Amino acid sequence: MAAAASLVVTLLHDGPADNRTALWWVAELGASILTLGLTVRRAPGRAAALGGTAMLVAITALPLRLTLHVVPPATTRGAVLGCVICGLVALTTAATALYPRRLDARRSRAVAEARRAQRLDLARDLHDFVAHDVSGMVVQAQAAQVSPDPEVARAALQRIEAAGLRAMESMDRTVHMLHEAEDDDPRPRPYGLDDLPGLTDRFAESCDARVHLSVDVHDPPREVSATAYRLVVEALTNVRRHAPDATAINVTVTEVPGPAVRVRVADDAPARPRRRRGLRGLGGGRGLSGLAERVRALGGEFAAGPSGDHGWEVTAVLPLPGRVRSRP
Repeated sequence: MAAAASLVVTLLHDGPADNRTALWWVAELGASILTLGLTVRRAPGRAAALGGTAMLVAITALPLRLTLHVVPPATTRGAVLGCVICGLVALTTAATALYPRRLDARRSRAVAEARRAQRLDLARDLHDFVAHDVSGMVVQAQAAQVSPDPEVARAALQRIEAAGLRAMESMDRTVHMLHEAEDDDPRPRPYGLDDLPGLTDRFAESCDARVHLSVDVHDPPREVSATAYRLVVEALTNVRRHAPDATAINVTVTEVPGPAVRVRVADDAPARPRRRRGLRGLGGGRGLSGLAERVRALGGEFAAGPSGDHGWEVTAVLPLPGRVRSRP
């Protein structure tokens, strides 16, 4: 509206170009430049583009209000030069206002990406740790209901209690992650390869399958260790959900040439049609597919599928950054 009003006055003005007119002209020029800067800086995207362009044209045409009516008349060159100077001033104002606008937009995108990453971390923790313990509680509760032996039921209830405490601990770790920790507030140590023996032992107590664990890795990076632990948790959770008839589960974590860490979880349960549908048919969610994305983000390789005629295998190869590559 300000730009349209200014253009209309410029077109309809028929003189004179005296000192009083020049004073009003200077005041309008200052107000127009201020309006242009605020429009480019504050207005929504489309409004900023349309309003800024219209105000830019109005400011560029402002000198015509004087040069066309000044006495003696201004030359064509002088009129064009005045328009060019005002146009450059308007362009400089728009560029100056556009820079902090772009910084704000970049900052907003960074905040949105950080929040999305935080939500994804929360979802991964809930799926990888809490869901694993809850599924174990469900299995133990089902076993306690059908067992006629009170001692067996009591032992199952004790394991349910322990799994519930671990689930609460995982929830506490997740909540702690959501809060901004102070500089002197130590963050909890993420689960890693050192926690695998306890994980497999607890899993073996909740099922009839034999679980064999073999870890041969020397001081892996924290991110690699945490990802390997999550892989084993998700693989064991899927065995519990989809392969209750498995009799043997092998978990191996070894350092291989590359250098890299190779994680393999295999069971001997008969292959099922549900399993043969691939990642989308596993776990009722995005557990393995999310881990596959995490592994590939670290530059590794991931695979999951039937192992021969019987069983299911989850394998991942995680590069070890900073290690000396082995010679062929």
